Amino acid sequence: YYFPCQRWLAVEEDDGQIVRELVPVDEAFVKKDTENDGQSLATLGLEQKAKSTTYTVKVKTGDKKNAGTDANVFITLYGSKDDTGIVSLKASKINKNKFERGKVDEFTVESVDIGDLKKIKIGHDNKGNATGWFLEWVEIDAPSLGQCLKFPCGRWLDKSEDDGAVERIIFPAELQTIEYIPFVPYEITVYTSDIFGAGTDADVFIVLYGSDGICTQQKSLCLNKREQRMYFERNSVNQFIVELEDVGDMIEKIRIGHTGGGVNPGWHLDRVAIRRLLPNGK
Repeated sequence: YYFPCQRWLAVEEDDGQIVRELVPVDEAFVKKDTENDGQSLATLGLEQKAKSTTYTVKVKTGDKKNAGTDANVFITLYGSKDDTGIVSLKASKINKNKFERGKVDEFTVESVDIGDLKKIKIGHDNKGNATGWFLEWVEIDAPSLGQCLKFPCGRWLDKSEDDGAVERIIFPAELQTIEYIPFVPYEITVYTSDIFGAGTDADVFIVLYGSDGICTQQKSLCLNKREQRMYFERNSVNQFIVELEDVGDMIEKIRIGHTGGGVNPGWHLDRVAIRRLLPNGK
C-alpha cells in the first residue's frame, strides 16, 4: 500500500495540522523515483525482526519492607517450541530506578517464535547492597499470540528469606489469562521529503484503518527519544516492523502524525508504504 502525502505536518506551515489522514494510491504513481532511494537499508535486521515476537513484560515488586532489589534481574521465557535464553531486564520503560517496593516495571523482550508460553524462570545475581527481592507477580503480553498471561509469585528471592532461592520457575495462572485476536506484523516505510527543515524529532505515530470501521490502536513508531532523534531526518527512508491489530486484507486509509514535541517538531512527509506481513515472515 502506498500513501503519498507531500505536505507539512507542522504548526507553522501549510494548514497548521500535525496529523493527516492518507488514502492509498496505485503503486505506479510513486514507483517512478523510488528504485534507488534507500532500499539498501539494513533489511536483514528487519527480516529478522519480522520473524521475531515482541513480548511486553511487567514485573510487580511486593509492597513489603525491603522488598526492592539493587541486584541484576534476569528472565527466561519457555515456550512449546523453544526458549528465549537468559534476558537481562535492564531498562524499565516506567521507572528510572527499577524493582523498587510496590512498583510495577515494564520491559520489552524480543525473541524468535518460541510457541505458546508455558513457564518462566526469573531471578537475580545477588549483587549489590540490597539484593533480597520480594516478587509479587510477572505479566507477559504476547500480541502475536493474542495472549496476556499472569505469573503469580508472592515469594522472596533472597538468600536469607523463604527457602533461600534467588531464582524461581513460575507457571501462568490459567484463570487470569486474557485472550484477544492476535496482532500481525506490518512493515511500515516512511519517506521524509528532501526540502529544508523537513526532518522532525517529534514522536511520530500511526493508525491503520481497514474496512467496516476496524482500526488499530495509535502506535508510536519510535521506542524512545534516542530513536526520535535518529529517524525522520531530511531525505531519509525509515523502515519499521510494527505489531498491530489485524485490520484485514484492505487498508482503506492511515492516520499519521506527531505529538508536536521536541526541538524541531515540524515535519514534511513525502509518503508512506505499508506491507502486511504473514506470520511466517513472508
